[in-house]
Amino acid sequence: MKILGIDPGYGITGFGLVYAERNQFQLLRCGAITTPPNTEFPWRLSVIYNDMVQLLTLEKPDAVAIEELFFGHNVTTGINVAQSRGVILLAVQQAGIPIFEYKPMQVKQAVVGYGNASKHQVMDMTKRILHLSAVPKPDDAADAVAIALCHARSSTSLLARQYKI
Repeated sequence: MKILGIDPGYGITGFGLVYAERNQFQLLRCGAITTPPNTEFPWRLSVIYNDMVQLLTLEKPDAVAIEELFFGHNVTTGINVAQSRGVILLAVQQAGIPIFEYKPMQVKQAVVGYGNASKHQVMDMTKRILHLSAVPKPDDAADAVAIALCHARSSTSLLARQYKI
């Protein structure tokens, strides 16, 4: 199963493509869709959407795992990230690919085994699980790889198979 993990953002949207089969995982590709600051926001959304359509067409994932939004102190930033996430979800939906959404705590639990793990712990375990020499860069791509791993570990569990998640 090819899983595309996505860490949504409007400046940087991280992506990570992981192949998963029977608790064996391989990183196929990771990177980021970037938009320059000080450009019109609708243009930035257009870039994110078009690049996502191109990525989905090129890689043909079996599933897309995306992080649910967590609104911190800056609501304006959260709203912009939500809009970015919206165009990403639209691209995935139009491609007919199943979408799975995970909270940050679920990603930490699936990758590290502890829902309150630090970002450093998640990145280190991502590197170990995939047998990488270094953590994927940029950080947004590393987060997206962890999101893909979260889905891989969740979707291949016996419980998930029983309930066809």
